[in-house]
Amino acid sequence: MYEINVQLDHEKRLIGLGEASVFELFDPQDLYLADAFLKNYAHDYVFMAISYDLGHYFLNLKKFKKPSSFPLLRLWTADETRIVPNTSETMESLPSKKVSWKARESRETYLSRVKTLKNEIQLGNIYEINYCQEFYAENVNDFNGKSLFQRVQSQSPTPFSVYWNSPNWEVVSASPERFIRLEGNKLISQPIKGTAPRSVDPMEDQRIINQLNSDPKERAENIMIVDLVRNDCSKIAEKNSVQVEELCAIYSFPMVHQMISTVSCSIRPEIGFTEILKALFPMGSMTGAPKRSAVRLSEIHESFSRGLYSGSIGYRSPNGAIDLNVMIRSFIFNKQENYLSCPVGGAITSLSDPEKEFEECQTKVGKLLNLLGTCPW
Repeated sequence: MYEINVQLDHEKRLIGLGEASVFELFDPQDLYLADAFLKNYAHDYVFMAISYDLGHYFLNLKKFKKPSSFPLLRLWTADETRIVPNTSETMESLPSKKVSWKARESRETYLSRVKTLKNEIQLGNIYEINYCQEFYAENVNDFNGKSLFQRVQSQSPTPFSVYWNSPNWEVVSASPERFIRLEGNKLISQPIKGTAPRSVDPMEDQRIINQLNSDPKERAENIMIVDLVRNDCSKIAEKNSVQVEELCAIYSFPMVHQMISTVSCSIRPEIGFTEILKALFPMGSMTGAPKRSAVRLSEIHESFSRGLYSGSIGYRSPNGAIDLNVMIRSFIFNKQENYLSCPVGGAITSLSDPEKEFEECQTKVGKLLNLLGTCPW
């Protein structure tokens, strides 16, 4: 049975079983139909999956690469919804078959492109950019995403995790990042910029936290994106309502420490769902600053089309609240092509050391890849 399983809060998960009504957007000119769908199902949970590629339309940019086959936007209601305790007992555990991971680009290519992007920064074309690379496996048969999700949750529980099984896609996400949360007219966004590995030694782990907290490069990355998010929010916010509630706070997860900031605003009463997306999507943490230039350069230099990766999955509840994650730390399985993808990205600034950026990407994605196979390094 088709299913989506998303985290509501620390204690509860929302599960949608089956698919009752579905809206898929392939032509961005039909975006207005998304608001109509949400209005038609105002008293239901509506689940959402948003492709990063939709952002090219919002920013009036052309795609040079072949687009992902994932819809620009997918909305759906379930035959049945349940709210269950947030425990691994809500999921079954079965062995997962191993896959052979490949890197879409070599280490040398990655280092060369990061140097090219640093040159763009020196020229003043951008200040920061999130550059992503893809790890993938082909001819994957009998992918057991539900079992993999249980394993990911047991090893690395994260606050915005998702399991989704649909007719054409199966997704496992251990995302630690929220894109937006709307409750009433208050909207918050919580960009992550700054990552460091965990240590099993408590004293060493604390030293790593202190180092991350005081690292000028990591703080600069985070603050630049906070400024971008503040500017995005101002497009839909009540006057003088945009504020930074938390700046460069360190949060610890089982695999990594992350630097997270919280930006909030009160949105104007006439603003609907698609207007929120147009103002804030794609999220600053996965693009860079200025956003339009960063997205254009990512499209030129990255070796793959992101599709759902660095997009978002979440829901609109019957009371109108919206909660959307950032699709990172994720496995994305294309059932029609038997193709499994697990991309990773990192922020590039003038202070970036290409070698260290490569190592940071390995830290982020390595343990995920090892759940299903051996890292290709």
